[in-house]
Amino acid sequence: MTLRSLPRTAAVCAALTLCGLLLVPRNFPGLGGEGRITLAVFALATCAWIAGPLEDTYVALGAGLVLTVSEVTSTQALFAPLGDATIWLLICAFVLAAGVARTGLAGRAAAFLVTGARTVRQLFHLTAAVLVVSAFAVPATSGRAALALPVFLALARTLAGRPRLVVALALLFPTVILLSAVATLTGAGAHLITVSVLWETTGERIAFHQWLLLGLPLAVASSHLAAEAVLLTATRRADRRGPVRIAAEAVQEHSDRPVTGPLTAVESRCAGLLAGVVTLWCSEPLHGIPPAVVALLGAVLITAPAPLGTIRLKDALATVPWSLLLFMAATMAMGVALADSGAADWLVSRLPGGEAVPAWAFLAVVVAVSTAAHLLLQSRSARSSVLVPLVVAAAAAAGVDPVAAALASTAAAGFCHTLPASAKPVALFAAVPGTPTYTPADLLRLSAVLAPLSAALVLAFALGVWPLFGVAP
Repeated sequence: MTLRSLPRTAAVCAALTLCGLLLVPRNFPGLGGEGRITLAVFALATCAWIAGPLEDTYVALGAGLVLTVSEVTSTQALFAPLGDATIWLLICAFVLAAGVARTGLAGRAAAFLVTGARTVRQLFHLTAAVLVVSAFAVPATSGRAALALPVFLALARTLAGRPRLVVALALLFPTVILLSAVATLTGAGAHLITVSVLWETTGERIAFHQWLLLGLPLAVASSHLAAEAVLLTATRRADRRGPVRIAAEAVQEHSDRPVTGPLTAVESRCAGLLAGVVTLWCSEPLHGIPPAVVALLGAVLITAPAPLGTIRLKDALATVPWSLLLFMAATMAMGVALADSGAADWLVSRLPGGEAVPAWAFLAVVVAVSTAAHLLLQSRSARSSVLVPLVVAAAAAAGVDPVAAALASTAAAGFCHTLPASAKPVALFAAVPGTPTYTPADLLRLSAVLAPLSAALVLAFALGVWPLFGVAP
């Protein structure tokens, strides 16, 4: 057994031990039969997500099936999430992203910004700004990483004589992509799981514009904080001293679409459509059109026959991660079962402190646990499906606003940079052929600095910024 596998082995042993104890009726007084089944299913599913060879979606579907067959949850509760508005919102967002990617607008935006950098610090912060903006166009961190890879390759080629800067940029791209996902509701599937759990358990729904108001400032702050952390841990003062000159031609070499010159007619229509969709999302209180309907309208327009559309519907639907959607639907059903069976309330009643715990202490524990959870659960959605139902139940018992607690947990869980296998964007940029990139030691050094800073920033927003927008702990 290696040191790296020790936490996973311990988690598996704990899950199996819990299942064995749940089989004894005299154990855990106050926990009913449905609660015991739910806890056992959750423990085994978490065990499989941590250390099993099975796919996350397969495990989630199996867990949902067991809960349905055992009548802990209804058939409708298992299948209804597939028709939920959040699922449709994500499907249409992926279709929109496919249409935008086909036009090359992302490459133009990246070239426009990074070519304006004259110092190393400017380059890093402008790159961070580009990646934050990309969260509005592409709804998945892995998709954003794939879209940003050609930009990184262009920068790496231009800075080939300064390998430390290339390694630092390789660290910067996945770090900002992961931390900035919190900017929008569609930035990660975990966000939609959080919204669904809140709606099912508390009756409160976070709209797109509300998430944007709460998440975008945090995304901007954490992204630029990450840029400084990367500069601090991956470069020396001498590396940062020299000027930089990024030519648009360097970006063009890695793009099959023009990155300079006037926008084409297709690009103009696509940019206008994307701006219109985002504007309608943000102004939902004014017109009352649900975000999913707006996204569907945008998807229909961007896949319309030429010259209006940019991509065929068949090709756009091929980019939708259907496995992720099934995973989300199954974990939504699991979260409902955890609440309806009484398992979540029973777990929360066994926690020390209760209402005597101050809100800041409760949130600090939630943020710390959520930040460290990536060491066991690599899937961001899996982390939210396990943590958020428990956090919401615990928040209600402790007298803390469940919305603030769930948002803090989801935002903190976005940190997953410690190991190359911790997230797909980290793995992608860790293995770029022919280009200097980071090692596991570089990731550990960055995480040692950025993890506490990121957790402290989320906690500061939860306690000091979000209350200004009506979400007070």
